[in-house]
Amino acid sequence: MKISCFQRYGPLNSKSIFGAFIKSMQDAGDTVLIDKDDNCDVAVIWSVLWQGRMANYRPIWNEYRTKNKPVIVVEVGGIKRNKTWKIGINGINREADFANENVSEERWKKFNIELKPWTHTGEEIIICGQHHNSHQWRNNPPMQKWFEQQIVEIRKHSDRPIVIRPHPRNNVLIDVKKYKDVKMVYPKKDRNTYDDTDFNKRLENAWAVVNHSSNPAMQSVFNGVPVFVSEASLSYDVGNSTLANINNPNRPGRWTWANKLAYTEWWPTEIAQGKPWERIKKRLKEKYVIS
Repeated sequence: MKISCFQRYGPLNSKSIFGAFIKSMQDAGDTVLIDKDDNCDVAVIWSVLWQGRMANYRPIWNEYRTKNKPVIVVEVGGIKRNKTWKIGINGINREADFANENVSEERWKKFNIELKPWTHTGEEIIICGQHHNSHQWRNNPPMQKWFEQQIVEIRKHSDRPIVIRPHPRNNVLIDVKKYKDVKMVYPKKDRNTYDDTDFNKRLENAWAVVNHSSNPAMQSVFNGVPVFVSEASLSYDVGNSTLANINNPNRPGRWTWANKLAYTEWWPTEIAQGKPWERIKKRLKEKYVIS
């Protein structure tokens, strides 16, 4: 298989992960070109957030997908943030193909994450935003409008307090005074990363979390807080899809979901050993007709 790996535009934390993934592909006997294309079968990029230097990945994505060629997307994980890394085909979150049908329940145990019992208390409905420059936001309205749409829909069914929580790197301006019992609470940022440090604390008084498709929904499910998400979310199978149920959310079993989720992210040592590439390569041959 001939692969073009575009590592030049990745963030600083991508260098070692790209290196481990490139090694695994080369060890498997595949041809890997670095930061150039020569009619390759598949491209490898970092994330689908068209922001800053990573905006250079957008034309690469468009070129390959227009030709119906697969794009492997590597990005920071959400199960063990900055410790494990997602690797999927043609997208991120539930839009990606992670080749994770045949799974073992043993792998989930490696993450050492407790699935806390579903909560039936809490006061706040937290609406979590995302970055508007991400490919996963492409079919949605501007972030401010999306937030206000959620507020209006929630107020048709519930008078619970609403907390607006923007993405740590994507502030929005909303006149919350025109809505009843709505407040804006910005994430407390970790100065050394792009992440926040206070979401789990916020969940302690959460009745439910509303989110399109990003990591806050997954963290909420770990903590037993019901979620309302889109089909693009990795939490869709254990979440709710209509805000009409905001007062009586679905709280399904989570073990099957967790076992599949465990095969969406990998530790750097596993990446270097070729464990994700073994699965991804097999799927590319089976589904994407690559020799």
